[in-house]
Amino acid sequence: MKILDRYILRQYLRTFTMLVLGIPLLFVIGDVTDNLDKYMDRHVTGPHLALSYVYQFPLFMQYAFPIAALVATVFTIGSMTRFQEVSAAKAGGVSFFRLVRPLFMLTILLSGGAFGLGELAPITLQKAAALRGEGQQSNATSRNNFVYQTEAEGVLTARRLDLADHQMWDVVLERNASSTGPGMHRMARTAQWSRRAGWMLHNGFVRTLAPDGSERTTPFDSLRVAGLSETPEELLAEPKDPLQMRYREVERFVEAIERSGGDAKPLRVELAQKIALPCAVFIIVLFGAPLATSSQRGGTAFGIGISLGVTILYMLMFRVGKAFGSSGAVDPVIAAWAPNAIFAVAAVVLLARTRT
Repeated sequence: MKILDRYILRQYLRTFTMLVLGIPLLFVIGDVTDNLDKYMDRHVTGPHLALSYVYQFPLFMQYAFPIAALVATVFTIGSMTRFQEVSAAKAGGVSFFRLVRPLFMLTILLSGGAFGLGELAPITLQKAAALRGEGQQSNATSRNNFVYQTEAEGVLTARRLDLADHQMWDVVLERNASSTGPGMHRMARTAQWSRRAGWMLHNGFVRTLAPDGSERTTPFDSLRVAGLSETPEELLAEPKDPLQMRYREVERFVEAIERSGGDAKPLRVELAQKIALPCAVFIIVLFGAPLATSSQRGGTAFGIGISLGVTILYMLMFRVGKAFGSSGAVDPVIAAWAPNAIFAVAAVVLLARTRT
Protein backbone atom coordinates (compact mmCIF):
# COMPACT_ATOMS: atom_id res chain seq x y z
CA MET A 1 0.00 0.00 0.00
CA LYS A 2 1.40 3.35 -1.05
CA ILE A 3 1.57 6.50 1.05
CA LEU A 4 -1.18 8.07 -1.07
CA ASP A 5 -3.46 5.07 -0.44
CA ARG A 6 -2.91 5.31 3.31
CA TYR A 7 -3.58 9.05 3.21
CA ILE A 8 -6.90 8.63 1.37
CA LEU A 9 -8.06 5.74 3.56
CA ARG A 10 -7.13 7.63 6.73
CA GLN A 11 -9.14 10.68 5.64
CA TYR A 12 -12.07 8.51 4.60
CA LEU A 13 -12.16 6.28 7.69
CA ARG A 14 -11.94 9.25 10.03
CA THR A 15 -15.11 10.78 8.58
CA PHE A 16 -16.88 7.44 8.10
CA THR A 17 -16.26 6.27 11.68
CA MET A 18 -17.41 9.56 13.16
CA LEU A 19 -20.65 9.45 11.15
CA VAL A 20 -21.44 5.76 11.54
CA LEU A 21 -21.20 6.18 15.32
CA GLY A 22 -22.81 9.63 15.47
CA ILE A 23 -25.81 9.23 13.16
CA PRO A 24 -27.34 6.39 15.26
CA LEU A 25 -27.50 8.83 18.17
CA LEU A 26 -29.91 10.93 16.08
CA PHE A 27 -32.05 7.82 15.55
CA VAL A 28 -32.00 7.18 19.31
CA ILE A 29 -33.11 10.74 20.07
CA GLY A 30 -35.91 10.50 17.52
CA ASP A 31 -37.09 7.15 18.87
CA VAL A 32 -37.06 8.38 22.47
CA THR A 33 -39.03 11.47 21.48
CA ASP A 34 -41.67 9.41 19.68
CA ASN A 35 -42.04 6.56 22.17
CA LEU A 36 -41.16 7.95 25.62
CA ASP A 37 -44.81 8.02 26.74
CA LYS A 38 -45.24 4.39 25.72
CA TYR A 39 -42.14 3.35 27.67
CA MET A 40 -43.31 5.25 30.74
CA ASP A 41 -46.70 3.53 30.61
CA ARG A 42 -44.87 0.19 30.64
CA HIS A 43 -42.76 1.36 33.61
CA VAL A 44 -39.52 0.77 31.74
CA THR A 45 -36.66 1.93 33.96
CA GLY A 46 -33.96 4.30 32.75
CA PRO A 47 -31.14 1.71 32.84
CA HIS A 48 -33.25 -0.85 30.95
CA LEU A 49 -34.19 1.73 28.32
CA ALA A 50 -30.57 2.80 27.89
CA LEU A 51 -29.41 -0.83 27.56
CA SER A 52 -32.18 -1.52 25.03
CA TYR A 53 -30.80 1.24 22.82
CA VAL A 54 -27.35 -0.28 23.11
CA TYR A 55 -28.86 -3.50 21.74
CA GLN A 56 -30.63 -1.51 18.99
CA PHE A 57 -27.40 0.21 17.96
CA PRO A 58 -26.42 -2.43 15.32
CA LEU A 59 -29.66 -1.74 13.41
CA PHE A 60 -29.13 2.02 13.58
CA MET A 61 -25.53 1.57 12.45
CA GLN A 62 -26.71 -0.43 9.45
CA TYR A 63 -29.08 2.43 8.59
CA ALA A 64 -26.17 4.87 8.89
CA PHE A 65 -23.77 2.95 6.63
CA PRO A 66 -24.95 4.35 3.24
CA ILE A 67 -25.13 7.92 4.57
CA ALA A 68 -21.72 7.70 6.22
CA ALA A 69 -20.14 6.06 3.17
CA LEU A 70 -21.36 8.74 0.76
CA VAL A 71 -20.61 11.71 3.03
CA ALA A 72 -17.11 10.36 3.73
CA THR A 73 -16.53 9.91 -0.02
CA VAL A 74 -17.75 13.41 -0.89
CA PHE A 75 -15.68 14.97 1.90
CA THR A 76 -12.52 13.01 1.05
CA ILE A 77 -12.56 13.37 -2.73
CA GLY A 78 -14.20 16.80 -2.65
CA SER A 79 -11.59 18.31 -0.35
CA MET A 80 -8.76 16.76 -2.35
CA THR A 81 -10.28 18.30 -5.49
CA ARG A 82 -10.65 21.77 -3.92
CA PHE A 83 -7.09 21.77 -2.60
CA GLN A 84 -5.71 20.57 -5.97
CA GLU A 85 -4.49 17.28 -4.51
CA VAL A 86 -6.29 15.35 -7.25
CA SER A 87 -4.60 17.51 -9.90
CA ALA A 88 -1.24 16.97 -8.23
CA ALA A 89 -1.77 13.21 -8.23
CA LYS A 90 -2.68 13.27 -11.92
CA ALA A 91 0.42 15.36 -12.66
CA GLY A 92 2.46 12.69 -10.89
CA GLY A 93 1.07 9.99 -13.17
CA VAL A 94 -1.67 8.69 -10.85
CA SER A 95 -5.02 8.45 -12.63
CA PHE A 96 -8.30 9.20 -10.89
CA PHE A 97 -9.29 5.53 -11.04
CA ARG A 98 -6.05 4.52 -9.33
CA LEU A 99 -6.57 7.29 -6.80
CA VAL A 100 -10.00 6.05 -5.68
CA ARG A 101 -9.26 2.33 -5.99
CA PRO A 102 -8.50 1.89 -2.25
CA LEU A 103 -11.90 3.46 -1.44
CA PHE A 104 -13.70 1.01 -3.71
CA MET A 105 -11.84 -1.93 -2.17
CA LEU A 106 -12.58 -0.69 1.33
CA THR A 107 -16.28 -0.22 0.65
CA ILE A 108 -16.55 -3.81 -0.57
CA LEU A 109 -15.47 -4.79 2.95
CA LEU A 110 -17.88 -2.25 4.43
CA SER A 111 -20.73 -3.81 2.42
CA GLY A 112 -19.85 -7.13 4.04
CA GLY A 113 -19.86 -5.38 7.42
CA ALA A 114 -23.31 -3.93 6.71
CA PHE A 115 -24.61 -7.43 5.92
CA GLY A 116 -23.05 -8.70 9.16
CA LEU A 117 -24.84 -5.97 11.12
CA GLY A 118 -28.07 -7.04 9.41
CA GLU A 119 -27.53 -10.59 10.65
CA LEU A 120 -26.64 -9.39 14.17
CA ALA A 121 -29.54 -6.94 14.50
CA PRO A 122 -32.35 -9.57 14.80
CA ILE A 123 -30.60 -11.08 17.83
CA THR A 124 -30.03 -7.75 19.57
CA LEU A 125 -33.51 -6.47 18.69
CA GLN A 126 -35.06 -9.39 20.56
CA LYS A 127 -33.02 -8.46 23.64
CA ALA A 128 -34.06 -4.82 23.26
CA ALA A 129 -37.73 -5.79 22.97
CA ALA A 130 -37.49 -7.91 26.13
CA LEU A 131 -36.01 -4.99 28.10
CA ARG A 132 -38.84 -2.72 26.96
CA GLY A 133 -41.54 -5.24 27.72
CA GLU A 134 -42.36 -5.75 24.05
CA GLY A 135 -43.05 -9.47 23.93
CA GLN A 136 -43.40 -10.94 20.47
CA GLN A 137 -47.07 -11.01 19.65
CA SER A 138 -48.42 -13.30 17.01
CA ASN A 139 -51.72 -12.60 15.33
CA ALA A 140 -52.35 -16.30 14.78
CA THR A 141 -52.11 -18.97 17.48
CA SER A 142 -54.00 -21.70 15.65
CA ARG A 143 -54.95 -22.88 12.19
CA ASN A 144 -57.94 -24.97 11.15
CA ASN A 145 -58.54 -27.32 8.22
CA PHE A 146 -55.42 -26.58 6.22
CA VAL A 147 -53.29 -28.30 3.60
CA TYR A 148 -49.53 -27.78 3.55
CA GLN A 149 -46.89 -28.95 1.05
CA THR A 150 -43.99 -30.04 3.25
CA GLU A 151 -40.39 -30.00 2.16
CA ALA A 152 -39.69 -33.74 2.37
CA GLU A 153 -42.80 -35.64 3.51
CA GLY A 154 -45.37 -34.77 0.86
CA VAL A 155 -48.74 -33.17 1.55
CA LEU A 156 -49.82 -32.54 5.15
CA THR A 157 -53.52 -32.17 6.02
CA ALA A 158 -54.71 -31.35 9.53
CA ARG A 159 -58.01 -30.42 11.13
CA ARG A 160 -56.39 -28.10 13.65
CA LEU A 161 -52.98 -26.82 14.72
CA ASP A 162 -52.54 -25.20 18.13
CA LEU A 163 -49.38 -23.19 18.62
CA ALA A 164 -49.63 -23.05 22.41
CA ASP A 165 -49.72 -26.85 22.79
CA HIS A 166 -47.51 -27.55 19.74
CA GLN A 167 -50.11 -30.09 18.71
CA MET A 168 -52.15 -31.07 15.64
CA TRP A 169 -55.35 -33.13 15.41
CA ASP A 170 -56.58 -35.50 12.68
CA VAL A 171 -53.35 -35.47 10.75
CA VAL A 172 -52.80 -37.03 7.30
CA LEU A 173 -49.40 -37.23 5.59
CA GLU A 174 -49.36 -38.41 1.98
CA ARG A 175 -46.11 -38.99 0.10
CA ASN A 176 -46.03 -40.31 -3.45
CA ALA A 177 -43.69 -43.11 -4.48
CA SER A 178 -40.31 -41.96 -5.81
CA SER A 179 -36.78 -43.19 -6.39
CA THR A 180 -36.05 -42.59 -2.70
CA GLY A 181 -38.83 -44.78 -1.34
CA PRO A 182 -42.36 -46.21 -1.70
CA GLY A 183 -45.52 -44.18 -1.42
CA MET A 184 -46.88 -43.69 2.08
CA HIS A 185 -50.20 -42.69 3.59
CA ARG A 186 -49.96 -41.90 7.31
CA MET A 187 -52.95 -41.00 9.41
CA ALA A 188 -52.88 -40.09 13.11
CA ARG A 189 -55.34 -38.86 15.70
CA THR A 190 -52.82 -36.34 17.07
CA ALA A 191 -49.28 -35.10 16.41
CA GLN A 192 -47.04 -33.54 19.06
CA TRP A 193 -43.96 -31.40 18.38
CA SER A 194 -40.90 -30.96 20.59
CA ARG A 195 -37.58 -29.24 19.89
CA ARG A 196 -35.62 -32.40 20.65
CA ALA A 197 -37.63 -35.05 18.81
CA GLY A 198 -39.52 -33.04 16.20
CA TRP A 199 -43.01 -34.26 15.21
CA MET A 200 -44.37 -37.44 16.80
CA LEU A 201 -47.61 -38.99 15.47
CA HIS A 202 -49.92 -40.79 17.93
CA ASN A 203 -52.71 -43.35 17.50
CA GLY A 204 -52.73 -43.99 13.80
CA PHE A 205 -51.65 -46.26 10.99
CA VAL A 206 -49.23 -46.31 8.05
CA ARG A 207 -50.29 -47.60 4.64
CA THR A 208 -47.29 -48.41 2.44
CA LEU A 209 -47.84 -48.57 -1.32
CA ALA A 210 -45.26 -50.78 -3.03
CA PRO A 211 -44.24 -50.24 -6.69
CA ASP A 212 -45.95 -53.51 -7.68
CA GLY A 213 -49.30 -52.20 -6.46
CA SER A 214 -49.44 -54.16 -3.19
CA GLU A 215 -50.39 -52.45 0.06
CA ARG A 216 -49.46 -53.00 3.67
CA THR A 217 -51.14 -51.34 6.61
CA THR A 218 -49.44 -51.10 10.00
CA PRO A 219 -51.03 -49.52 13.07
CA PHE A 220 -48.91 -47.59 15.57
CA ASP A 221 -49.21 -45.96 18.97
CA SER A 222 -46.38 -43.49 18.31
CA LEU A 223 -44.38 -42.75 15.19
CA ARG A 224 -41.62 -40.19 14.78
CA VAL A 225 -41.51 -38.46 11.36
CA ALA A 226 -37.91 -37.34 10.96
CA GLY A 227 -38.50 -35.75 7.56
CA LEU A 228 -41.22 -33.42 8.81
CA SER A 229 -38.83 -30.60 9.78
CA GLU A 230 -41.32 -27.71 9.71
CA THR A 231 -41.94 -26.12 13.11
CA PRO A 232 -45.45 -25.17 14.30
CA GLU A 233 -44.61 -21.51 13.62
CA GLU A 234 -43.72 -22.35 10.02
CA LEU A 235 -46.89 -24.38 9.59
CA LEU A 236 -48.83 -21.33 10.70
CA ALA A 237 -47.00 -19.41 7.96
CA GLU A 238 -47.21 -16.29 10.13
CA PRO A 239 -43.75 -14.67 9.93
CA LYS A 240 -42.24 -12.29 12.41
CA ASP A 241 -41.20 -8.78 11.48
CA PRO A 242 -38.42 -9.22 8.85
CA LEU A 243 -36.19 -6.95 10.95
CA GLN A 244 -36.29 -9.64 13.64
CA MET A 245 -35.31 -12.44 11.27
CA ARG A 246 -31.92 -13.32 9.86
CA TYR A 247 -31.45 -14.04 6.15
CA ARG A 248 -31.86 -17.83 6.38
CA GLU A 249 -34.87 -17.45 8.67
CA VAL A 250 -36.62 -15.17 6.19
CA GLU A 251 -35.76 -17.64 3.43
CA ARG A 252 -37.35 -20.50 5.35
CA PHE A 253 -40.50 -18.48 6.04
CA VAL A 254 -40.79 -17.58 2.35
CA GLU A 255 -40.62 -21.26 1.43
CA ALA A 256 -43.14 -22.14 4.14
CA ILE A 257 -45.63 -19.52 3.01
CA GLU A 258 -45.33 -20.55 -0.63
CA ARG A 259 -45.78 -24.23 0.22
CA SER A 260 -48.93 -23.38 2.16
CA GLY A 261 -50.32 -21.41 -0.78
CA GLY A 262 -49.83 -17.95 0.76
CA ASP A 263 -48.55 -14.74 -0.81
CA ALA A 264 -44.82 -14.49 -0.09
CA LYS A 265 -44.04 -11.56 -2.42
CA PRO A 266 -43.60 -8.98 0.40
CA LEU A 267 -41.17 -11.28 2.20
CA ARG A 268 -39.36 -12.07 -1.07
CA VAL A 269 -38.67 -8.35 -1.45
CA GLU A 270 -37.41 -8.18 2.14
CA LEU A 271 -35.20 -11.22 1.51
CA ALA A 272 -33.65 -9.68 -1.61
CA GLN A 273 -33.15 -6.34 0.12
CA LYS A 274 -31.17 -7.99 2.91
CA ILE A 275 -28.46 -8.41 0.24
CA ALA A 276 -29.25 -5.37 -1.93
CA LEU A 277 -29.07 -2.82 0.91
CA PRO A 278 -25.54 -3.76 2.04
CA CYS A 279 -24.43 -3.71 -1.61
CA ALA A 280 -25.80 -0.18 -1.81
CA VAL A 281 -22.87 0.94 0.35
CA PHE A 282 -20.47 0.05 -2.46
CA ILE A 283 -22.72 1.37 -5.24
CA ILE A 284 -23.26 4.72 -3.52
CA VAL A 285 -19.49 5.22 -3.16
CA LEU A 286 -19.01 4.24 -6.80
CA PHE A 287 -21.53 6.96 -7.63
CA GLY A 288 -20.24 9.53 -5.15
CA ALA A 289 -16.53 9.53 -6.04
CA PRO A 290 -16.86 10.99 -9.58
CA LEU A 291 -19.71 13.23 -8.38
CA ALA A 292 -17.43 14.77 -5.74
CA THR A 293 -14.58 15.51 -8.13
CA SER A 294 -16.88 17.00 -10.78
CA SER A 295 -18.52 19.38 -8.28
CA GLN A 296 -15.91 21.93 -7.24
CA ARG A 297 -18.14 24.77 -6.07
CA GLY A 298 -19.37 25.07 -2.52
CA GLY A 299 -17.83 23.85 0.68
CA THR A 300 -18.80 21.65 3.61
CA ALA A 301 -22.49 22.60 3.57
CA PHE A 302 -22.71 21.91 -0.16
CA GLY A 303 -21.09 18.48 0.28
CA ILE A 304 -23.47 17.56 3.08
CA GLY A 305 -26.45 18.73 1.01
CA ILE A 306 -25.41 16.70 -2.02
CA SER A 307 -24.77 13.60 0.12
CA LEU A 308 -28.06 13.78 2.01
CA GLY A 309 -30.04 14.48 -1.15
CA VAL A 310 -28.55 11.50 -2.99
CA THR A 311 -28.97 9.19 0.01
CA ILE A 312 -32.60 10.19 0.56
CA LEU A 313 -33.34 9.61 -3.13
CA TYR A 314 -31.59 6.23 -2.98
CA MET A 315 -33.49 5.08 0.10
CA LEU A 316 -36.77 6.38 -1.34
CA MET A 317 -36.21 4.24 -4.42
CA PHE A 318 -35.81 1.19 -2.17
CA ARG A 319 -39.13 2.02 -0.49
CA VAL A 320 -40.88 2.46 -3.84
CA GLY A 321 -39.34 -0.76 -5.14
CA LYS A 322 -40.53 -2.59 -2.04
CA ALA A 323 -44.09 -1.35 -2.62
CA PHE A 324 -44.06 -2.42 -6.28
CA GLY A 325 -42.54 -5.81 -5.47
CA SER A 326 -44.94 -6.52 -2.60
CA SER A 327 -47.97 -5.73 -4.77
CA GLY A 328 -46.79 -8.04 -7.56
CA ALA A 329 -46.49 -5.22 -10.11
CA VAL A 330 -42.77 -6.04 -10.47
CA ASP A 331 -40.82 -9.21 -9.75
CA PRO A 332 -39.67 -8.99 -6.10
CA VAL A 333 -35.99 -9.54 -6.93
CA ILE A 334 -36.04 -6.92 -9.69
CA ALA A 335 -37.86 -4.47 -7.40
CA ALA A 336 -35.26 -4.96 -4.66
CA TRP A 337 -32.24 -4.56 -6.95
CA ALA A 338 -33.56 -1.84 -9.30
CA PRO A 339 -32.19 1.10 -7.22
CA ASN A 340 -28.73 -0.47 -7.20
CA ALA A 341 -28.91 -1.10 -10.94
CA ILE A 342 -29.99 2.49 -11.68
CA PHE A 343 -27.29 4.03 -9.50
CA ALA A 344 -24.67 1.62 -10.85
CA VAL A 345 -25.47 2.74 -14.41
CA ALA A 346 -25.31 6.39 -13.32
CA ALA A 347 -21.97 5.70 -11.60
CA VAL A 348 -20.53 4.15 -14.77
CA VAL A 349 -21.66 7.18 -16.78
CA LEU A 350 -20.08 9.59 -14.28
CA LEU A 351 -16.86 7.57 -14.15
CA ALA A 352 -16.68 7.51 -17.96
CA ARG A 353 -17.01 11.31 -18.05
CA THR A 354 -14.41 11.90 -15.34
CA ARG A 355 -11.07 13.23 -16.49
CA THR A 356 -8.42 10.75 -15.53
